[in-house]
Amino acid sequence: MEMVKYLSRMDLFNGLSEEELVQLNHVTPLETRNKGTVVASPHMEPKVLYIVKSGKVRLYKLTEEGKELTLDILGAGHLFGEMTSFHAGAAMFAVTMEDSVICEMEGWQFRKIISEKPDLALKYIELVTTRLKEVEELLGYMAYGSVRQRLLFLFRKLVAKFPSGTQRMQDWIPLEIELTHQELASMAGSIRETVTPIINQLVSEGVLRKEGARKPYSIHKGRLEAALADCK
Repeated sequence: MEMVKYLSRMDLFNGLSEEELVQLNHVTPLETRNKGTVVASPHMEPKVLYIVKSGKVRLYKLTEEGKELTLDILGAGHLFGEMTSFHAGAAMFAVTMEDSVICEMEGWQFRKIISEKPDLALKYIELVTTRLKEVEELLGYMAYGSVRQRLLFLFRKLVAKFPSGTQRMQDWIPLEIELTHQELASMAGSIRETVTPIINQLVSEGVLRKEGARKPYSIHKGRLEAALADCK
């Protein structure tokens, strides 16, 4: 019943009856994936819908140079899998950024559900459209922006998706996700040696701050937006 309650709180499945949620629960087995586990790739069966129950998952593709280009970071309640097939045929990878609990649904099962529930299909289309807009904006920054712009855009995306609700000091927003310079470099399509000086500069400018070596970043939202505006 815990999974049924969880599904009922998701925007996509809101409105389904308890009986329908119970049926959905039977076809969405839970699996715990350790940090660094590849959940989906072009070499794996693509017709599966994944629902993140807890943890973080990074979606990325490989550039022509073989670098990882992050397209999205997903947290609890987000979907991926079938949805990634809408990304203009991009070969997508999904890897856990921390220990995560993920439920899976076969593509035909999900298509059957949305074919019987028009409202659910419309919600799904809205989610796909929003995801496509986010990816298009990201690809624009990656194609034409400097590494600094990419990092600023990435932090803005992280602030929007993973803000901490427990602590807000003035305009500072602590992230719920901890990232190393190497992880940030991979997500920005760059290398650590390039990213580290930029991160240090953003700290000195008061855009970022960190309370300790093993603590996540806090971001000053106003200064972040101003820094992004200055890059344009």
